[in-house]
Amino acid sequence: MKGNRIIGTGTGVPSRIVTNDDLAKIVDTSDEWIVSRTGIRERRIAEEHETTSDFSARAAMGAIKMSGIEPEEIDLIIVATLSPDRLLPATSCIVQGKIGAKNASCFDLEAACSGFVYGLSVANGMMPDQGVRTALVIGAETLSRVLDWTDRNTCVLFADGGGAAILRHEGGNNGILSTYMRSDGSAPPPWLAVEPGVADLSPLGDRVSKDFAITMEGKEVFKFGVRALPDAVMGALDRTEGLTLNDVDWIIPHQANLRIIDAAAKALDISREKFIVNLEKYGNTSAGTIPIALDEAHRDGRIKKGDIVALAGFGAGLTWGGVIIRW
Repeated sequence: MKGNRIIGTGTGVPSRIVTNDDLAKIVDTSDEWIVSRTGIRERRIAEEHETTSDFSARAAMGAIKMSGIEPEEIDLIIVATLSPDRLLPATSCIVQGKIGAKNASCFDLEAACSGFVYGLSVANGMMPDQGVRTALVIGAETLSRVLDWTDRNTCVLFADGGGAAILRHEGGNNGILSTYMRSDGSAPPPWLAVEPGVADLSPLGDRVSKDFAITMEGKEVFKFGVRALPDAVMGALDRTEGLTLNDVDWIIPHQANLRIIDAAAKALDISREKFIVNLEKYGNTSAGTIPIALDEAHRDGRIKKGDIVALAGFGAGLTWGGVIIRW
């Protein structure tokens, strides 16, 4: 469905910056250890009162302001998150109330770090046949609430914050050109999971115990990411009308690990300079990484009208997918 354009983007992140040196004070790690293995130098961590809907609403208002629309014009809100404010109501409904988008239908989507890409794909499919002209798609997390702060293999990676995009049906040849979504439920959940389940959630607002924290088999996730990122890009390109990798101006990958991005660039045989990367400042915000990087590159002028932009995500599930956009 051509003509569904991103007309505004926004970012919502905590003001609190936690550096690698800060983490070295609470866990056996160092700046050199973290940077050499991940590329991350600092990340944003929520204060006790901040929630996923706070970051979502902040990002949404930035996107709304850029797009020049009113909140009442939004027909659909999708929040991609694995760390909602509550089990119910949906975080998207909380965001709706915070931004005054009273005419929107709302739901949450959980595809882990692929969530924003999945959200764009779902919103694109609902425009305009399902009566949606303007959609707000958000990827946001408060992952600090599901971290074991004594586990240096995970607490150095994940962070809080989110980004948003306003998608509007305007016709023409610009906008989303193709989407591609894949999943593999046969992979063992312990590769990347939160255990043991919602029945053991700690009280709302409390930091979770070690029994309810992200666990990860780093080597397996690394190998998966190196495979999934190229497939996400090429799978989405194959669904366009004749575009090839040479036509792509920018690739915005999930910001999980710099070594994964470097390996994906090598596998695709494409210049690393075409990859938009900012994980050194924000860490892995799961569903938030792609929209935060998209907003940054949009605002600083790197992405220009007519550019072909590929978004590529991968995450727990296992899930992965891509979106090709003509800006």
